[in-house]
Amino acid sequence: MNSWTGARMEAALRWFTGNERAEERIQQGIEQNRKGDFRVRITGIPDGTRVSYRLVNHAFRFGANLFMLDQYSDDRQNAGYRAAFPRTFNLATLPFYWKDQEPEQGKPRYAAGSKPIFRRPPTDVCLDYCLEQHIEPKAHCLNYDFFRPNWLKGATVAEHRRALTKRFAELAERYRTRIPSWEVTNETFNDPYDLYSDFYQQPDFVSWSFREAKRYFPGNRLIINDHTALGCMMLPHGDIVPNRSAYYVQIRELLRDPEIRLDSIGFQYHSFFPIEQEAELARYRYNPDNLFRILDEYAALGPKMQITEMTIPAYSTDPADEAVQAALLRATYRLFFSLPAMEAIVYWNLVDGGASGSENHYCGGLLRPNLTKKPAYEALEELLREWHTEGKTESTYGVVSFRGFYGDYMLTVGQREYAISLTEDTPTASISIS
Repeated sequence: MNSWTGARMEAALRWFTGNERAEERIQQGIEQNRKGDFRVRITGIPDGTRVSYRLVNHAFRFGANLFMLDQYSDDRQNAGYRAAFPRTFNLATLPFYWKDQEPEQGKPRYAAGSKPIFRRPPTDVCLDYCLEQHIEPKAHCLNYDFFRPNWLKGATVAEHRRALTKRFAELAERYRTRIPSWEVTNETFNDPYDLYSDFYQQPDFVSWSFREAKRYFPGNRLIINDHTALGCMMLPHGDIVPNRSAYYVQIRELLRDPEIRLDSIGFQYHSFFPIEQEAELARYRYNPDNLFRILDEYAALGPKMQITEMTIPAYSTDPADEAVQAALLRATYRLFFSLPAMEAIVYWNLVDGGASGSENHYCGGLLRPNLTKKPAYEALEELLREWHTEGKTESTYGVVSFRGFYGDYMLTVGQREYAISLTEDTPTASISIS
């Protein structure tokens, strides 16, 4: 590591390094918020029976977007992508960009064999893969105005609403029972306004979207998503007083409307800024005290929270720069994972070179273009090994007890295996041995 890259590591991590108060809160938060004391009653076994337990799927969701599924011209790369994704992720963000999902009015690209569009695999192909790999799908998203179809150009507000209502109804009929979570709106503070529709500029754009989503997706998780709170730049004049930010006020007003249901607050966390600004912005961007302050304020609003899109740049293929990326990923993942209201962390692009436009410049993927692991991917694998529960115990009066991370477990009693779920709401389970 030369003096430049050594200085980069020190500057990027300086607010985490030696911050004992933050480290204590992170450790305590993981132990208190992500783990529980479990009791499993097993009828039909004598006392002292040996029972093995193993976590097979976290209740917490670790994800990435699935935009590069089957998008390579090389079958080996496609196979490598398909193999790499489930090794670390139990959640996948699926592309529901209206412009690419229905480029021609009335002819949506849902089914396998639809006309190819780069980074927009057909929805059914993504869902089949998720089902095969036991990965939870999430839709991104119902109403993202920047990606409205070209055929809506010049539409009146009323025409736009009718077209969206039809879209919501069709998506609900086809996917409501198969996709648990839906991002309803995305990036509603963008400029310039002349790139957006007349409907986007209406004061009820967001509230209307959530009312319609509640109507068509009554049993699904509804999520709002934006980049402003933990935004790309996080400059000193940015979100210093979280409860006065535009995003905070937007959410607070939505929650006051009895006709609206908002289940999760989504935060984008893309570090899309030049490497020359990293040392300055680390004070805000990679500062645990600042991140805790902002996220605590939003958590007080009530809904759960998700890091919906996350990019930590390496900036280059240099091993030292990749090491900085891995160190920052580990530090920020641990902080986010420790928060009681956090329910998911979604890294954005799995592979370098498969991003959109200028995003590729940042080398922010977890895998190189040839699908070899970067240190950041290995750092995530290491965290998941740390956040794993596995062991053996003996039954006492037909009960086995152990402490572990919330999630789905496989219990082995003798030669038989039993699948159970142990969560914060249901820390107990029962098994009958016949």
